[in-house]
Amino acid sequence: MKQPPFLDQPPESSELTDYDRAHMKEYMRVLDASADGADWREAVAVIFGLDAEAEPDRARRVHDTHLARARWMTEHGYRQLLREGRK
Repeated sequence: MKQPPFLDQPPESSELTDYDRAHMKEYMRVLDASADGADWREAVAVIFGLDAEAEPDRARRVHDTHLARARWMTEHGYRQLLREGRK
C-alpha cells in the first residue's frame, strides 16, 4: 500500500487534523526510529523516501517537524482519538 503524500511540515493545530489521521503510521515510525536511536538521515529515507544528501535542509525539516508532531500526538492528540472512539 502506498503512503499518502506528505507535506514538508505537518499543519500546526491544537486539534487533531485530517493530515494527522492520514499520517499516523509515519508518526509512529518516526517515533520508533527516534526511540531506537536511528540516524535521522536513515529514518527520513526509509519513512519518507527522501535523500538527505541531495536535499539536506528539506529532509531535516520533514524529519524534525513530523517527529515533533508525533510527540504532540502522544501527549495531546491521542485524547481526541479516544473521545472520537467513544462516539
